[in-house]
Amino acid sequence: MTQHRIYRMKFARVYPEYVNKAERKNRTKAEVDQIICWLTGYSQSELQGQLDRECDLETFFAEAPVLNPNVSLIKGVVCGVRVEDIEDPLMRKVRYLDKLVDELAKGKALDKILRK
Repeated sequence: MTQHRIYRMKFARVYPEYVNKAERKNRTKAEVDQIICWLTGYSQSELQGQLDRECDLETFFAEAPVLNPNVSLIKGVVCGVRVEDIEDPLMRKVRYLDKLVDELAKGKALDKILRK
């Protein structure tokens, strides 16, 4: 089974793109960090450690302390595909993060993004 190229991408390379996307829409790096920590269970210092290590996306999600139990509430379309219909568990996690950052950039309230 061939792996998607995205799995080998460095999280430290993707992360600034998430931040830039949010900041272009007057959101903050702190909000992006809060979303990532909510989704993955990383603390802020653990998130920074992953960025410093320059691990790939596969490792980033594999080492995540715990995926938030409310991820099943994340619904919608990312890259033309409904996130809830993605069968590959790793791709689904990557797309969950994409979807949350998209919601942030579109101006959605942080409490709604974090499914509170």
